[in-house]
Amino acid sequence: MEKQTNLAILILIGGKSTRFGTEKAIVEIYGKPLILHQLEILAQIDQDIYLVAHSEEQIYSYRKQIDFPKDTNFIVDDREIFEHPKIFKPMLGIYSGFKELNRLGFEKAFVLSCDMPLINPDIINLMINESKEFECCIPRWSNGFLELFFAIYPVGKGYLKAKQILLTENYGLINFIDKNWKIKYVSVENTIRPFDKNLSSLININGPIDLDKLIKLNK
Repeated sequence: MEKQTNLAILILIGGKSTRFGTEKAIVEIYGKPLILHQLEILAQIDQDIYLVAHSEEQIYSYRKQIDFPKDTNFIVDDREIFEHPKIFKPMLGIYSGFKELNRLGFEKAFVLSCDMPLINPDIINLMINESKEFECCIPRWSNGFLELFFAIYPVGKGYLKAKQILLTENYGLINFIDKNWKIKYVSVENTIRPFDKNLSSLININGPIDLDKLIKLNK
């Protein structure tokens, strides 16, 4: 698939996990950290990739533990308007990432959570292709549930929206969706499942039990 030069992939790695007792990006499955699984898969996709970390210290620690590809780009959470040093919210990562991507001139960002280690490159390409005539592209289940951490958003408008959310402290990601955006909803059951029968791309690892389930599912 031809590279979309206006789109970057943004992976949120700054969150904390009380269930694991550590940051999820470095939790191992199949002998590798979750984030390395993602990066190896995304290496098949010709798009620029940025990882959003909560601090320079986190990046330093990860670099000591993980052999990142040489072209891995990092963005650090920008807390200039967010004065809560002990709070780690995905919205802060989105705000910080979109602020930098906006500065770099990107128009769209494919936002991924770092706890989805078995993303399918065909699904990534499908989503990018589906988003071409839209500002926003989100997988939607038949019951209406949205996969907001596996979705494409407009960078400029998203940056302003995330900033507003941080200032009002109403952090839920569902509040990030603006009804005025031109949105393409992609059916999970009808469009994604034919290319990913187990829907592994959409499985989040929230705790040790999820690791066991994922391993059993993909035997």
